[in-house]
Amino acid sequence: MPRGAKQAKGLLLSCIEEPDPCIMLEPKILYRTAIDDVPTAHYKIEIGNAEIVREGDAVTLVGWGTQVHILLEVADLVQEELGASCEVIDLVSILPWDTELVCKSAKKTGRVVIAHEAPLTSGFGAEIVATVQ
Repeated sequence: MPRGAKQAKGLLLSCIEEPDPCIMLEPKILYRTAIDDVPTAHYKIEIGNAEIVREGDAVTLVGWGTQVHILLEVADLVQEELGASCEVIDLVSILPWDTELVCKSAKKTGRVVIAHEAPLTSGFGAEIVATVQ
């Protein structure tokens, strides 16, 4: 699930060229808030590779799609109010997802917070927690 227009194009092109079935979810809010400068050249974003959007060492914040923007705001607030730096990770894709990067960050910070839009129980965040612990 893309967090912006630039990422949406790269993921869509990756899905088109993916030999296996691929589903890309687009948050509707991006339709009206897209402000990225999207290159006209062909480029892909590798499915299954998460991105560290902000380096930190106090806590790992994990999300995807529009939640990444909220996590960046939270990281700013934590830095301002507590003087602690948050590592913000954008999963980019949820199946497959980058277990190696998330677990490495969790080991580094010792704390993980997952933000996602899901039911109260049994959301994908629970799968991340089960893997990280």
